[in-house]
Amino acid sequence: MSKKPKHPLRDAHTDIDAVSEVPVTPQTQAPTYRLAFTDDEFMCRDELRPVRLQLELLKPELILNEEGVISTIVLFGGARIPEPAHKSAARTPKLAELSHFYDEAREFSRLMTLKSQEGGGREGVIVTGGGPGVMEAGNRGAVDAGGVSIGLNIVLPFEQAPNAYVTPELCFNFHYFGIRKMHFLMRAKAICVFPGGFGTLDETFEALTLIQTGRMQRVPFLLFGRAFWESIINWNALADAGTISAEDLDLFRFVETAQEAVEALENWGDRSARETVPGRQAVS
Repeated sequence: MSKKPKHPLRDAHTDIDAVSEVPVTPQTQAPTYRLAFTDDEFMCRDELRPVRLQLELLKPELILNEEGVISTIVLFGGARIPEPAHKSAARTPKLAELSHFYDEAREFSRLMTLKSQEGGGREGVIVTGGGPGVMEAGNRGAVDAGGVSIGLNIVLPFEQAPNAYVTPELCFNFHYFGIRKMHFLMRAKAICVFPGGFGTLDETFEALTLIQTGRMQRVPFLLFGRAFWESIINWNALADAGTISAEDLDLFRFVETAQEAVEALENWGDRSARETVPGRQAVS
């Protein structure tokens, strides 16, 4: 059924319906006869990549605007970190040891969603990558609090299905990593990172680089699990070598628990002598 047009010109839905009813002839069955925007083969041509990039930027942007989402709290973290109840099935003993971060992510998301609901539920909405592990925990915590959350999935050979806790109306799927990462940061009022692998590291360092270089306003940036992060990254060595400034180590803080993270966010400005600006943070 066609939607009622918002203008006097014949709309695209009407023509899609009309084309489906034309007589079957060699001409109407030819690929060239298809409406360009309904022609998957045409839309997937290499020359149309700029259009596809634009569509992936626009679709979530328009829908999030329509849903009234003003700002988000970003949760990054590993897809392989199990729920503690299932840690015996973890791939490695170390993953089993990290399983408590599933519960911390879930509780942190629950607490922040409760705070979001106090303000109407459209500020500080939890956003995750929509997959398993820490991402599932984040979306699950929002459900625990009776709120909504966003999932930004991406098509992968594995771990590509959205978890069951993402709000269906706020569940998106991406082809381009770059556009997906833009959507993580465009509304970010805080970034919280749990232990993870290459994807988590990629997201973490891109966000830190944007803040370090002034391409994104400073926001609270929390790393859960000091022991994990300091075991894989020698932060002080970067500063000692001069490849980053000593001040860059103040861009983030370590926390261990959900409650500690909530307190860090609440006191971020006072303790770091910097002001957090809510709403859109990344430059376009």
